[in-house]
Order: sequence, then structure tokens, then C-alpha cells
Amino acid sequence: MESGDEVAAEESKASYGPGGRGFYGAVTVSERGQIVIPAQARRDLGIAPGAKLLVLGDPEQGLALMTIDRLMNNLQGSAGLLAELQKHTQDESGEPEGGKDSSE
Repeated sequence: MESGDEVAAEESKASYGPGGRGFYGAVTVSERGQIVIPAQARRDLGIAPGAKLLVLGDPEQGLALMTIDRLMNNLQGSAGLLAELQKHTQDESGEPEGGKDSSE
């Protein structure tokens, strides 16, 4: 059995990369499909007991957990970027560059 000091040392072993991205270790999925988010990850990311997390999946990149607030901030940033891109790709008439679809 592990002592409290060993558990605390294990919990604090996080590796950080560019942009503050962290690797907090590996977790095991229980028979009920549950995981435990490492304490250091919860502290670093401000995840408190009772917090709601979204579970996002990508067939090539795997799973990600995200708070609704962070997702909304990302989407707002994406919407702003999309609007800017659309402004730069329209000609003076307001049509997308290249004119109308030739099949019309």
C-alpha cells in the first residue's frame, strides 16, 4: 500500500509543454466507465467538485474534456475568425470571389 507522501509525489508529477499544455499521467477506466482526473490537472485547470465537463471525441485524436465556458470562448473566437475570413474572400458585390456557381 502507498503512503500519503508517495501518493502526493505521484499527483504532482505533471509535465508541461508549449502553451502550458500538460501531461498528467495515465488513468484507468473502471468497469462502470469512470476515470479519476488527476488532482494536479484539476488544480491547474480549476475543475472543482460538481463541475460539468463536455466529453469531445475525434476518431484520430481521441477524447478531450472541456468546460462549457472554454468551449464557448473557443467557438466565439472561431466565429470571429470566420467572419474576418468571409470579409476578405468576398468581392465588391458581396459575392464570394469567383462569381456565381456556373451550374445556375
